[in-house]
Amino acid sequence: MPVIHCCQYLFDESKMPMVGERDDDSGRSKRLLVGQPIRRWRMERGLTLARVADRSGLTVGYLSQIENEKASPSLAVLGQIADVLDVSPAWFLMDDAPPPRVVRADERPTTVTDLGRVEHVDGRTSRDVSIIEVSGVPGGRVGAHAHPGDEHHIVLRGRMRLTQGEHTIEVGPGDYVRWDGSIPHDGEVIGPEEAAMLIVRIRPPA
Repeated sequence: MPVIHCCQYLFDESKMPMVGERDDDSGRSKRLLVGQPIRRWRMERGLTLARVADRSGLTVGYLSQIENEKASPSLAVLGQIADVLDVSPAWFLMDDAPPPRVVRADERPTTVTDLGRVEHVDGRTSRDVSIIEVSGVPGGRVGAHAHPGDEHHIVLRGRMRLTQGEHTIEVGPGDYVRWDGSIPHDGEVIGPEEAAMLIVRIRPPA
């Protein structure tokens, strides 16, 4: 049956791109190691190689070679394994991802303003947002200012009066406020206690 033969040739697994291989800048093949993540998720699911083989239609020997980095699965095979383990195929590639960026509380860049302390929770490392914690003494005031992008506020403690244009609101612990940061705005601590607020500024696309 020539039509089936043609289809078999077009989808010949040996001709499909290998997940475990890619070209680096020098043109040489560079392997992406997926065996360990596959083994980790298989064990997390409590499955034996035999059970995965039975459910995926692959052989135990081939699965063992993949887990021991002796074979590079095609995209189709990786999808079969992912279906059995009930995960996204992308999860097998997460070992190539950069480690999380951690900013310790005592490492936050901090400045002192007329309002009080301004701490950069994200350490000024985030690409798309700016996360700061502002704490102010009673009567402290930010002063009118503006900047591009939306700004989200969550009051952590104390009370504040927020002003933007003709709008003035008073907020307390747990209250949330969002506004367009490009419109001049101001903030003032009211009441006898120190106030603190977490602010998330969304940076507009460059």
